Amino acid sequence: MGVTRIRLARFGRKNLPFFRIHVADSRCPTNGRHIECVGHYNPLPGKDGMKRIGINTERVKYWLSVGAQPSETVAKLLGRIGLLPPLPVPKPALPQVPKPNVAK
Repeated sequence: MGVTRIRLARFGRKNLPFFRIHVADSRCPTNGRHIECVGHYNPLPGKDGMKRIGINTERVKYWLSVGAQPSETVAKLLGRIGLLPPLPVPKPALPQVPKPNVAK
């Protein structure tokens, strides 16, 4: 068995995504066979303007303790709810201003 990953599997329909948080072997397809479903994530804001995240924290802690690696997106979600330290925010690149040609 390869590395175990905690990652998102997309469900829903066109323009209305809904994600389940699955624990799966890294060699399996994203929406393919999984070991366990440990939560869900709805990126569309509800009537109150909040995005919905539901996670079984005990199971996520267990899978992290046995070596499961979260994907980057799942790591951000876990950092948002306090299970992992938040990921560092990359600094935005400054726009490159071309230097004027100075003829001597």
